[in-house]
Amino acid sequence: MTSWVDAAVGAATDRMVEARRHLHAHPEPSHAERETAAWIADRLRGLGLAPELLLGGTAVLCDVRGEAASPAGDPVMVRADIDALPIQERGGERPYRSTRPGVMHACGHDGHVAIALGVAEVLAGNRSAFAGTVRLCFQPAEEVAGGARRMIEAGALGQRSAAGGAESRRVGAVVGLHLWSAQPVGTVGVREGAIFASADEFGLTVTGRGGHGALPHLALDPVPVAASIIQGLQTLVSRETSPFDPAVVTIGRLGGGQAMNIIAETVRMDGTVRAFDPEVRERLLRRVAELAGGIAQGFGAEATFARGPGCPPVVSDPRVVAVVAAAASATRGVALVTADPLTVGDDMAEFCREVPGCYFLVGAGNAARGITAPHHHPDFDLDEGCLPVGCAVLARSALRLLEPGALGG
Repeated sequence: MTSWVDAAVGAATDRMVEARRHLHAHPEPSHAERETAAWIADRLRGLGLAPELLLGGTAVLCDVRGEAASPAGDPVMVRADIDALPIQERGGERPYRSTRPGVMHACGHDGHVAIALGVAEVLAGNRSAFAGTVRLCFQPAEEVAGGARRMIEAGALGQRSAAGGAESRRVGAVVGLHLWSAQPVGTVGVREGAIFASADEFGLTVTGRGGHGALPHLALDPVPVAASIIQGLQTLVSRETSPFDPAVVTIGRLGGGQAMNIIAETVRMDGTVRAFDPEVRERLLRRVAELAGGIAQGFGAEATFARGPGCPPVVSDPRVVAVVAAAASATRGVALVTADPLTVGDDMAEFCREVPGCYFLVGAGNAARGITAPHHHPDFDLDEGCLPVGCAVLARSALRLLEPGALGG
């Protein structure tokens, strides 16, 4: 029984709010989360836990071991991403506004960390109520799809020994959440199968021949070539991909040239490809290179393709989804909804590919309070009522998954 969870979460809520605001005011970008990780580790030590710093001090792993005498299943991982984005925050009236120019928690990762710390407090303060091990994973570099795979390679899912010599088994399931501003606070969204798309970065360099801006016939201008490529790439979805296979090709960054009267030598484009079907994912990446190369060749120029980091779709296991849905339904004040699939990406996918997992959405928007800005926007904010909701659902899910046979078989 987990009837005690709501009271424990209520007791931890003020500290979750405090944690979220501290993290929001002190964001760190991907691969540079050392102060964030050290602060998380200090909070965990304050709960009597023994956190471990990984990946050069940018990640934290920490086991909470129950003391009940009842049988326990395999350890369960609760995952939270911790990095911020290269965005200059607006909203100067907020007392917790980012203090670091050009860096902002504009995707809710500050809330994810606060919730996971809340789970740690709830479980560490009630060890006698459960058996088994909950592993808290505070993962860096989600925004560049570079953290989860490195955590797995560092042994985050494997057996681990505590300071006292006790050893836990390999993780048997993983749960995580994403706060979502387009969903109202007080709701939890789950779905079986793919909930987030794959996300892959790519770069294109268009090379022409520079010259004087007044003498274009003596040069080979890469700017109109790049413009034609950008237009052409849209046909990969609109004319080459079935409307029943959602996909996105986006050019998010474009740069080239030195001055208004100089024809550039090169133009650089950076973009992403997103899809739910693995075959569509690979075909689109291949076709980006082929189409860009063909268009450039038609102008007498050259386009060089470089594939960057990426991650597969986030696919939730139906058995773990059922556990999370039951946990949400058992939590006071929570409305359970079916989440729509989203073409955003998240390297939680890497964990869900290794062990059964569920990634779910927790509503964090509040139109009445003006909290409606989308993710990755300089006005982004959260209704902090989402923090106890996420904590209660995560804690209940982890406790149920610790029970032998929770996934059947």
